[in-house]
Amino acid sequence: MTVRSGNEKHASTRKSALEAELQVEAQRLRTRLQPVVDEHNLYLEDVEVKVAGSHRTVHVVVDLPEESTGSVGLDVISAISSDLSAAMDSDPEDDDRPYNLEISSPGVSRPLTEPRHWRRNVGRMVEIKPVTGDVVVGRLQDVTATGIRLTPQLPVKKGQKPKQGDPLALEFSKIRKGTVQVEFAHLEDEHHENSDGAEPDDSGAVHRA
Repeated sequence: MTVRSGNEKHASTRKSALEAELQVEAQRLRTRLQPVVDEHNLYLEDVEVKVAGSHRTVHVVVDLPEESTGSVGLDVISAISSDLSAAMDSDPEDDDRPYNLEISSPGVSRPLTEPRHWRRNVGRMVEIKPVTGDVVVGRLQDVTATGIRLTPQLPVKKGQKPKQGDPLALEFSKIRKGTVQVEFAHLEDEHHENSDGAEPDDSGAVHRA
C-alpha cells in the first residue's frame, strides 16, 4: 500500500480543483463563442483552456457542418479568428488575464469518437479497433444511428492488389477506436476537386490570434 504525504495530497487536490475550474471556464467560453462559429457556418468541435502561471491558452476547434464535404481551409480559419478574438476581448466576465487564442480544425489523425465524425468521413478508408477481435481496415460506406457499415480490405501479399471482403456492419458500442487512414491518391483527388487551388487541410489547420 502506497502512503502519500500531506503535501502530495494537497497538490493532488489543487490539481483536481484547477482542472474542474478550467472545464467550467471552457464550457462558459463555448457558450459565448458558439454564436460566432454559427455565423461562419461552422461546427464548434471543442474549446479547451490551459494555464501556465498567469497566462492562458484558449484552443478552439472548428469543423465544417456534418453535411459538408472537404475540410476547413486556412482562409476560413483566418477569417473566423478575428471575430473570435473580438468576442473574447469584449467578454464581460473575463478577468483580464493575458491569453493566446488558437483556432484549428481537426486533421485525419483525430479519433472518430462521435457519429458525426464517422458521417464526415464516409467514403474514406478507416481503421477500426473493436472491443474484441482483430483490427479491421476498410472503406466506410454508411453510418446509421447505431453503427457503421464498411467494405473490409483483406490482407494480401506484398505487391498484390488489395482485395475487398464482404460488407461488414459494426455497432458503435462494439468499436473501441476508429481513425481515418491517409490515402495519397484520395488526397490528390480532393486537391483536383478543390476549386480555389488550396491544399486540403487533412493535417488540421491552426491559427494563433
